[in-house]
Amino acid sequence: MDLIFNQSIHFGEYRAGRKWTPLTPIDVKHPMTDVRRLAGERCTGERWGQGKLPIALLNNEEQHRRSSGHIQSATRESLRLSALSISKGNMANNDGEGSQKNTKSPTVVLNERIMSSISRRSVAAHPWHDLEIGPGAPAVFNCVVEIGKGGKGGKVKYELDKTSGLIKVDRVLYSSVVYPHNYGFIPRTICEDSDPMDVLILMQEPVLPGCFLRARAIGLMPMIDQGEKDDKIIAVCADDPEFRHYRDIKEIPPHRLAEIRRFFEDYKKNENKKVLVNDFLPAEEAIKAIKYSMDLYASYIVESLRQ
Repeated sequence: MDLIFNQSIHFGEYRAGRKWTPLTPIDVKHPMTDVRRLAGERCTGERWGQGKLPIALLNNEEQHRRSSGHIQSATRESLRLSALSISKGNMANNDGEGSQKNTKSPTVVLNERIMSSISRRSVAAHPWHDLEIGPGAPAVFNCVVEIGKGGKGGKVKYELDKTSGLIKVDRVLYSSVVYPHNYGFIPRTICEDSDPMDVLILMQEPVLPGCFLRARAIGLMPMIDQGEKDDKIIAVCADDPEFRHYRDIKEIPPHRLAEIRRFFEDYKKNENKKVLVNDFLPAEEAIKAIKYSMDLYASYIVESLRQ
């Protein structure tokens, strides 16, 4: 049976054969600790950590079209009933005005583009697992901002809550520093520390936590945090006219790179935690790192289906 990771399946459901079966979400604290087992057409979830993975087992694309059709059909039926109610109301108003006018309601021409946007809806339930990384990945990708650059509240360390998918307050930084640029993660990636790939996005303005944007990888900052590998992707906002023309980190002014490096070397010093930042690497290495994290994420999902 072919295993397909379906991007539009929501948490709590999977499809086996022609049956829909409730699914207990998988919780992942460290993906290497365990995998979920599938047996026949039944699926039971095991709680083994924090982050939830949406899993789908499909025979073919036709089954997915049928499943999504239920929602679209319900939406279209709701719209039809609403339109019928409005139509009846107009007829009643015309009747109340008397037979002298004997006027007809004008024909309403519906815009197909607007109709499509109303009747076809998709919901990103979890920013890590349900938000698409984007067709241009690994070079150009979607990323979710956890911390806005500088400004008011710049010392607050926000991060993704793996269980709920919300952005939580992790801590307030011990040092008198603020994040030099917007900071977040790349969806549908995972690293050896069980977290999604981190990314620092260079752009003109601060972005609110929880928003996502398109970014282009221009470099990699190798980093060791308390003895563990914790590399950061350096990227630019792909839709910022001041930064989108950058293609490699060597094009960035040296002083800006020095600020970035100094921030990560110092921001944990008052916590008595040691952080080592190595020399920046070019865009080619950043793209390789993202691709590896994408493949690793997909491998865990496929393995969890096979067990």
